[in-house]
Amino acid sequence: MSTRISGIISHIPYARFIDLGVRKVDGELLFIMPFQEKLVGNKRIPALHGGVVGAFLEISALLSLMHRAPEERVPKTINFSIDYLRSAGPEESFAATEVVKQGRRVANVRVVGWQKDRSKPFASARGNFLL
Repeated sequence: MSTRISGIISHIPYARFIDLGVRKVDGELLFIMPFQEKLVGNKRIPALHGGVVGAFLEISALLSLMHRAPEERVPKTINFSIDYLRSAGPEESFAATEVVKQGRRVANVRVVGWQKDRSKPFASARGNFLL
């Protein structure tokens, strides 16, 4: 993981709370959220809380944009829409981003979250960010 992204994560309290990590795999940033009991919203299933899932995806999108930017400016979320596709269970979660379009002032990012199998996402999201 780059020192720059590590430094950014260390300044985001919620990223520290969910113990967010990132690594580069085949040139792609892969965001990682280890399982922690405190992240479970429904203990009967058990499933991760939807807010945790949403925050994980949104922070991943923001970090992806910050990684691409030449200067350290935090993008501001304009809108962020999440599609919850299945329950995220009690295991490590991953997210990958795709910057669909980046202009001078606004960027559009897609994010997909999964656990064991990337072809079976638990959520996908899309967001627009002011740069």
